[in-house]
Amino acid sequence: MIEWLRDQKLPPEIEIAGRRLPIELRRHPTAKRLTLRLAPDGSAVRITLPRWCASKEAVAFAHARAEWLNEQLAKVPETRDPVAERRLDYRGQSLAIAWSADAPRKPRLDGDTLHIGGPEETLAKRLTRWLDAQALALFAEDAGFYCQRAGLSVAPVKLTRAHRRWGSCSSEGVLRLNWRLVQAPDHVRRSVVAHEVAHLVHFDHSPAFHALLGAIFEGDIDEANGWLSQHGRTLYAAFG
Repeated sequence: MIEWLRDQKLPPEIEIAGRRLPIELRRHPTAKRLTLRLAPDGSAVRITLPRWCASKEAVAFAHARAEWLNEQLAKVPETRDPVAERRLDYRGQSLAIAWSADAPRKPRLDGDTLHIGGPEETLAKRLTRWLDAQALALFAEDAGFYCQRAGLSVAPVKLTRAHRRWGSCSSEGVLRLNWRLVQAPDHVRRSVVAHEVAHLVHFDHSPAFHALLGAIFEGDIDEANGWLSQHGRTLYAAFG
């Protein structure tokens, strides 16, 4: 199949479920094979390829796996507009957005209602900034808690807007965490932070790493991972 497609002049896009999706190619110096995935929001097909691989072969690779891509696209949740819905996902809850043009622009959380004012056309930006601030504060608190349990100095935390990874730990000891986790239930967000803190000690997924993670995380790590596997894509449904 791929051999035949390789000889065709295929455009860097593919039609899946009636939608034309761009095929985005990314060369990686250590890649040994082609890796195919769908963007979390279903907007593009992404392929990581070795330096030696021809672009046309990567495009053919995507076309040969159209059926699998169609299955993945069917799992992508529909895009949501929190401003239009007047609903915002936050820490596993659905908050009502109480907007009034003459209310203070600074968001104020009261129970399950977020009060906010200012121009409606910039409401989405202010909501995103509020979620960013909440995420950073929660991540910093989580990191401090787990670093203390692991007997470590508190690691600095930064937000990431990655489209694939929930978190990472750099060789310099900086934790980078996906802001979208602020929408997930607390135990799910905290499990990711605990995971990255454990990487400060063990930069792998060895038995020692899992033992440390199990010792510092107070919840059921398998349950948290299961939630992300089943519902993680829904965190990309709002705000692009």
